[in-house]
Amino acid sequence: MCLQFQPAAQDMCSACLTPVYPMEKMAADKFIFHKKCFCCKHCKQKLSLRNYASLYGEFYCVFHYQQLFRKKGNYDEGFGYQQHKNRWLLSKTNGTDGI
Repeated sequence: MCLQFQPAAQDMCSACLTPVYPMEKMAADKFIFHKKCFCCKHCKQKLSLRNYASLYGEFYCVFHYQQLFRKKGNYDEGFGYQQHKNRWLLSKTNGTDGI
């Protein structure tokens, strides 16, 4: 009986959707990247595992993460999302409070 070997599953970069080889692989928050593809969404600066912050699956340099927070005073509006308390109030008025 002859065994057929399957090629190893190749990791794909979450940013550019191309294969990532072990020597260029970087993993952050369960996402896999090429080292060159792991960059700030706002300024495109190359990130490392020591100088990044993430929110809603998007990655920022620490400077811009703090700057966008200060812009509106909360993590939702500063990053272009509806404020969480507004979504909660809307669900309460519609009677979908999850109870």
